[in-house]
Amino acid sequence: MSASSQQPRRQLVAGAADMIRRRGLNATSIREVAKHARAPLGSTYHYFPGGKRQLAGEAVRFAGETVSALLRKKLDAGPVEGLRALLDLWREILTGTDFQAGCPVLAVSVEEQADEGGEMRAAAAEVFGGWESLLAGSLRQHGCDAERAAQLATLVVSAFEGAVVMCRAQRSTRALDHVGERLEALIAAEI
Repeated sequence: MSASSQQPRRQLVAGAADMIRRRGLNATSIREVAKHARAPLGSTYHYFPGGKRQLAGEAVRFAGETVSALLRKKLDAGPVEGLRALLDLWREILTGTDFQAGCPVLAVSVEEQADEGGEMRAAAAEVFGGWESLLAGSLRQHGCDAERAAQLATLVVSAFEGAVVMCRAQRSTRALDHVGERLEALIAAEI
């Protein structure tokens, strides 16, 4: 398929990711995604014959790849730069949406009722694992022991996800700033 024929599909996937990060999975319908993405409702059934599960799984992977691409680029300069890129990204998302948007990967992973087959949770686990792998690889490249690199990468991903939730609740970037500062000190001590 040509790039132009894939544009409506990409719009739907990006629109689904945006709605899931704002409303959660259960409160996001196919009809609302089509409207939000300014795409014909019929195109959702054409591109996503598996329905909401398929679209949500692809939205999770889209969000995951967006962050992974940023990480790959910034981690070339080292794990501290990768951490700072995550901090900047989340600060921009939170303040740019008036604290209305969180992480679609987290949203899908905690809404079990809508994911009876576990497909979306599996996609979320894959994304979180990918982020951990990228961070751990950079930490190892910069002198961190493999086991400690894996542990620190898990800490970074889970701390950021938790901080984003707190920021949304508190309508402040305070938790994110605190987490970023402490994680930077931990990373600097390891490399």
